Amino acid sequence: MTRWIRTYDGESATWSYFELDDEQWASRQVDLQGPKRTPVTAAALGEVLQCRDHGDAAAMAAYERQYGVLAEGDLTGWEDADGSAEVPEDVFERIWAAARLRLASTGSSTKHEETP
Repeated sequence: MTRWIRTYDGESATWSYFELDDEQWASRQVDLQGPKRTPVTAAALGEVLQCRDHGDAAAMAAYERQYGVLAEGDLTGWEDADGSAEVPEDVFERIWAAARLRLASTGSSTKHEETP
């Protein structure tokens, strides 16, 4: 059963949204950083596997610069993280779409900059 969750890391001021598979592994991840919730990650497992299996190290590095790094390992215990909660699928999809659009349009060289 697919689940959609969010967690908060106060140290880095980052909200993370995950789409989890049956084994609690992230199939998609969005990280929004800072008070403006600037997208810094919008990575998908399918794309990562495609790069790994059909690209080279340069292709993988380019993907990670553009869309960030997907969490590895299962996220069992996510419920114990600060600000953690399940979110509805439609909320995750809206956040995902906005983050992907922003990261795709800004390019890897400016993705970590906040806009005024």
